[in-house]
Amino acid sequence: MIKVIETPRLILREFGLKDAHKMWELNADPEVIQYTGNQSFESVDAAKVFLRNYTHYCERGYGRWAVVSKAKGEFIGWCGLKWNEDNFVDIGFRFFRHEWNKGFATEAAKACLEYGLFDLKIKEIIGRSSIENKASIRVLEKIGMCFWKEEHCEGIGPAVYYRIGDYSNK
Repeated sequence: MIKVIETPRLILREFGLKDAHKMWELNADPEVIQYTGNQSFESVDAAKVFLRNYTHYCERGYGRWAVVSKAKGEFIGWCGLKWNEDNFVDIGFRFFRHEWNKGFATEAAKACLEYGLFDLKIKEIIGRSSIENKASIRVLEKIGMCFWKEEHCEGIGPAVYYRIGDYSNK
């Protein structure tokens, strides 16, 4: 698997099939996916199918990346960029509940945002969150994104949208 980004505490790398069990476990926690609009994987095999068919790296040169703790050497969640259904690049993150409130989401998201803006030369990146997900909203604000609008988001419901970059023409 290819390492993409390194921070003081984290390694962000491409997903591999060996991540299937952790992906299944992550999405199996109802609190983790509470505000995402996603369903849990039916099985580890379903997670393998998802990972096998994950083509974002080839199609766009970026995607969601596995986040590995340097201290533990294990998968603790994911974070990254995605071309979404509204034709925007959006930043997203998801971590195991036992890793919440340790600053990992902020550290990973900030690194992904900088990678997207400076290395990949993406002009604008957005972030979306359920209006009820105060923790994710705080992460978007901490990484320097600015409130853009409140709007319904498919699968999430009432949502807030944040953005950063050159959006003067939008």
